[in-house]
Amino acid sequence: MNIMTAPESGIAISWIALPFFVGFVIYLLPQLNRYLALSIPLVSAVYGLQLIFNPSQLTLNLLDSFGVTLVVDQLSGYFILTNALVTAAVILYCWGSDKTAFFYTQIIILHGSVNAAFVCADFISLYVALEVIGIAAFLLIAYPRSNRSIWVGLRYMFVSNTAMLFYLVGAVLVYQANRSFAFAGLANAPKPAIALIFLGLLTKGGIFISGLWLPLTHSESETPVSAMLSGVVIKTGVYPLVRCALILDDIDPIVRMFGVGTAILGVFSAIFEKDTKRMLALSTISQLGWILAAPAVAGFYALAHGLAKSALFLMAGVLPSRKFQELQEKPINTKLWLALVIASLSMSGFPLLYGFSAKMLTIKNLLPWQTMIMNIGAVGTAVVFAKFIYLPQHNQDQQQQPANLPPNFWLALILLLGGLMVANLLYYQAYTVANITKALLTIGLGWLTYDLIIFNRVFTLPRVLEQFEHLIGMMSLMLLLLLGMVLA
Repeated sequence: MNIMTAPESGIAISWIALPFFVGFVIYLLPQLNRYLALSIPLVSAVYGLQLIFNPSQLTLNLLDSFGVTLVVDQLSGYFILTNALVTAAVILYCWGSDKTAFFYTQIIILHGSVNAAFVCADFISLYVALEVIGIAAFLLIAYPRSNRSIWVGLRYMFVSNTAMLFYLVGAVLVYQANRSFAFAGLANAPKPAIALIFLGLLTKGGIFISGLWLPLTHSESETPVSAMLSGVVIKTGVYPLVRCALILDDIDPIVRMFGVGTAILGVFSAIFEKDTKRMLALSTISQLGWILAAPAVAGFYALAHGLAKSALFLMAGVLPSRKFQELQEKPINTKLWLALVIASLSMSGFPLLYGFSAKMLTIKNLLPWQTMIMNIGAVGTAVVFAKFIYLPQHNQDQQQQPANLPPNFWLALILLLGGLMVANLLYYQAYTVANITKALLTIGLGWLTYDLIIFNRVFTLPRVLEQFEHLIGMMSLMLLLLLGMVLA
């Protein structure tokens, strides 16, 4: 670990502060709102790429006596690049819309606070970042000002704030034990502190049954907001779990177990979902499990998921219906279908796309007990995204551009889907005969399962556990589970 030099410290602090400054300037110069907003993710993209291709760990101690520390390294770089590309795509998607300066300000404040969360290495600065994220996300969810959007936003805010109360109590216990808020303090913290902090982060990150608030929130938000929430915001709860697992050996098994459980819970829920946006939200839960299952390569997988999932949410917003049954009767434009196929194949781990490299690298870093379960999860993912691949398309003589496409829709998709193709080169070692064969067999088995079992059958899963009155009860159950795990 290297301590940051003065120039490096200045660059890091300026980069963190820049989005908040520009967010204020947008209010002063609303006529430049889109251009100012787009400049911020471009700066973040450059910074993230620099961290990825210069893999050294740099540490900035802000308050030594409290252990307030920032860490920038390759892990941070992948998460930062994900945030940059998804935010840029969302801004391009909204470019020709009637979004106000307020909307772009909140997007940039959200982007900046997410970046801050991705470099925190202590519990108190992370708490501040997560609270700012919660406020900005609420304002974006409630932006349409309809009764429904305000209710969904308040529901999100209530669950988030309740989770963060548990988290804050745990952070205080860590400080009492160590006189420091640093992540490493978990090693000497009382067991209840670990359980409380993990409960807050698991809930914030949409992990396992703590994440059952996520399907409604992500599916009912506006399309660009859904893309931001699923592509990057949800990862702010996952990142500190990964960082703690890499710092402390005792934490690693707990994180991996939740990763496996989350991957299976999410994918099997998504298989039986008949609503496009809810299916994507449930799939997000599953993919977060993949990120946690192998902490050493979590950033690599997070980038693959962020690009593909945000692209899928943007496309789901322009489909003629949200119901798969109706989409089977309404053929979609071939260009749009091809874009859906590319993103869906990447999520399924198809060769030549980044999802393949990410899945192969993750599987390589699994422990033996995880391998079989996660391979079943990989087949389940192929089943889920076969739903998009099996949608009918227009014949050539019927080609028409969908009427409801935003002006820069294709530019946003080119950025995300192009990223899936280019980033595939980051791990070219994945291209062995064994890996390619395994990937194709996995996807083939998934498609066969969908064609023979799922396609013509109607399954309805109960949503009772997603109801508002049960969400806090789920937190209580998770706290008991976590206490049992850390005591064991």
